[in-house]
Amino acid sequence: MAVYKYKVVDANGKNLKGDIEAQSQDQAVNKLKADGYTVVSCNEAGALDKDIQIGGERKIKPRDLSVFCKQFASVLNAGVTIISALDMMSEQMDNKTLQAVLRDAKTYVEKGGTLADGFRQHAKVIPQIMISMIEAGEMSGNLEVCFERLSIQFDKQSKLQGKIKGALTYPIIVLIVAVVVVIVMVVAVIPAFSDMFADMGMDLPAATRLLLWLSDLFRYRWWLVAIIVVAVVAVYKMFAATDVGKHVLGKVAMKMPIFGKLNVMQAAANTSRTLSTLMASGISLVEAVEAVANMMTNVWFKEALLNAKDQVMKGVPLSKPIRDAGIFPNMLPQMIKIGEETGNIEDMMDKVADYYEEQVDMTTEQVTTAMEPLTMVVMAGIVGIIVAGVYGPILSMYQNMDNL
Repeated sequence: MAVYKYKVVDANGKNLKGDIEAQSQDQAVNKLKADGYTVVSCNEAGALDKDIQIGGERKIKPRDLSVFCKQFASVLNAGVTIISALDMMSEQMDNKTLQAVLRDAKTYVEKGGTLADGFRQHAKVIPQIMISMIEAGEMSGNLEVCFERLSIQFDKQSKLQGKIKGALTYPIIVLIVAVVVVIVMVVAVIPAFSDMFADMGMDLPAATRLLLWLSDLFRYRWWLVAIIVVAVVAVYKMFAATDVGKHVLGKVAMKMPIFGKLNVMQAAANTSRTLSTLMASGISLVEAVEAVANMMTNVWFKEALLNAKDQVMKGVPLSKPIRDAGIFPNMLPQMIKIGEETGNIEDMMDKVADYYEEQVDMTTEQVTTAMEPLTMVVMAGIVGIIVAGVYGPILSMYQNMDNL
């Protein structure tokens, strides 16, 4: 779909402008007219006007969804109609993808469709949990309550992701700084010593030979480095898109030191919280499990939950396939079993989610604390190699002179 920039006048004579996605200019104009606008201009956006989007529509962050759901619930509670609420929210949201989704949903509802189906048209960027809960809210007449629950759900999800990203930020920054320092040294500093090393006529230490090789590589064959980097990234992306790649990378994400444990706990927290939220809104266990499966990014958890859904449809208690999957923490199937026996799964899931969210919080703090000295050791090692490579031959030369 192309992006078109438009200027229109609404029914009250107010001038408006914005972006709209459509297959063609005619379709964009027809969409705007169908929304009741008088079109002043509608032209395809230039390359500099468009948001860079790789692979179609850009994903909407949980934080943006949380803000939208909270504001939408407030507007509905104030007695505003769904169509008017969608119109208001589409103007207020900063996320361009969410703006486009809300405009399309408004048009769909105006034509007599349901709000859930309006969002379902953008299932690639709107989570299944949101579509399912909106559908349940429309059927029960408690749409605003469902949006309030969604706001809480996405807010907790956003905070959980933020904590894990926060634990990764410091070591990544240190790694980037280390790489930059090495490149600057081998490109700007080492060449100043290379002629002197050549005149020494002595065997150079391994560290010095490594630095000289890197210096030549980055100074004279930088294009080869660029090609290798691009090729590695391309191969990784192609591999990650295959079924084998998804399984391999998913397994690595679960088994890697420290962060594997974090990923598993995050999956357990998301599974528990989402199941509780969906079931509290009146959604059946089968639909809830399927919705949770569809929101999983790790293929192992997704397949385990889809298998659990199939087993539940056959009458098997949910706790059994969750336990048999062997990838969830033991506490999760145990608490599900207690919930099944007491008839109160959603409360049990809430408690499990609270527990694992606290565990993620504690673990990220421990990881951050442990990473600081570890990264300093790595930096010291890099500096040590550079110092040894540069000054090692010089010291050896002076020692040889003293021995003469």
